[in-house]
Amino acid sequence: MIGFYSLSEILLLTAAAIAIDWIVGDPKWPTHPVIWIGRLIRLLEGKLRAKEQLQGRSPAAIKASGVCLTVLTLLASFGIMWLIIAAADWIHPWLGNAASAWFISTTIAVKGLGQAAMLVYRPLVSGNLADARKYVGYIVGRDTDRLSEEEASRATVETVAENTVDAFVSPILFALIGGAPLAMLYRAANTLDSMVGYRNEKYADFGWCSARTDDVLNYIPARITGLLLSLSALLQRGMSGTRAWRSIRQFARLHPSPNSGIPESAVAGALGIELGGLNYYFGQPSERARMGWPLRKLEAADILHATRLLYLTSILIMAGVLIVWYFVH
Repeated sequence: MIGFYSLSEILLLTAAAIAIDWIVGDPKWPTHPVIWIGRLIRLLEGKLRAKEQLQGRSPAAIKASGVCLTVLTLLASFGIMWLIIAAADWIHPWLGNAASAWFISTTIAVKGLGQAAMLVYRPLVSGNLADARKYVGYIVGRDTDRLSEEEASRATVETVAENTVDAFVSPILFALIGGAPLAMLYRAANTLDSMVGYRNEKYADFGWCSARTDDVLNYIPARITGLLLSLSALLQRGMSGTRAWRSIRQFARLHPSPNSGIPESAVAGALGIELGGLNYYFGQPSERARMGWPLRKLEAADILHATRLLYLTSILIMAGVLIVWYFVH
C-alpha cells in the first residue's frame, strides 16, 4: 500500500490528476491549496521573524528559525492533506479517490504554465511589447520594463523549461511515491523556496533551509526531466534530442542552481538556441551562465516550441504511468 492506496490505485489516480490538469488547469475556486500554503508561510514567518526574537541574533540562530519554518510548513501541509484524504476515504472510497486525484492535480500546472507562456507569446507576435513585458513580469523575478522582444522570449522559454521540473515532473514523482500528501509536501517545499529561498540580506540565513530542501527534493526529478526533454525533442520535427543531451552534459553544471541548468540546457540544445546571459534584478546587472549553442536567433516562436516540449513530457509520463498500471493492476 502507498498511503491509503495500492500501487495500481495510485498509478490510476495520478493519471487522472494529469488529465484533470490538462482539462481544468489551476482551479480558481475553491481557493488553490498553494495560496493557503503561502498564507501559512507568511504567518509562521511573521511569528519567527518578530523583531524582539531576531534582533541581534547570530546567523546560526536565524538559520534555526528558518529550519523551524521549513519543518512546520512541510509537516502541516503533509498532515492536513493526509487528514483530508483519510476523512474522504472514510466517508466513501470513491470520495477518497476523487479527493486524491483532485488534490494531486492542484500540485501540477502544465496547463497553467502553458497559458502563462501564451500570455507573453500573443502580444509579442502582434507587436505589443509593452503587454508582453507586463506578462513576463508575472512569471519571472528579473526586471522586465526594458526587455527587448528577444529577451522577453528568452525569459519565457527559461521559465517554461525550469518549471517543467517544479510544476510537473517533481510533484508527479512524489505523488507516485506517497499520493496527494507527499505531492502537497513537495508543493509546500517549492512554495517556501519561491517565497524565502533568496540569497539576499533578508533571507540568506532565514531562507537557507527552504532553499536547500527544494534543491534536494528536485535533484532526481530534474535529471529525469533532462532525459524526458531529450526524448521529447527526438519526437519533434525540427528539434534535436541528441543535441539536447549534449547540451545538458556541457552546460548544466554552469548554472548556479544544481537543478535548473538541466531543463534549461536541454531546451536550449533541443531548439538550437542560447539561453542565459545578462539579466537585471532591481536595477543591478547579473550575468547568468549561457547554455546551448546559438545556431540561430532566439524568437517568439521558441515560446511555442518550449511549451510543446512541456506538454510532450507530460504525455510521456502519462503514457509511462498507464503502461505500468496495465501490467500491475
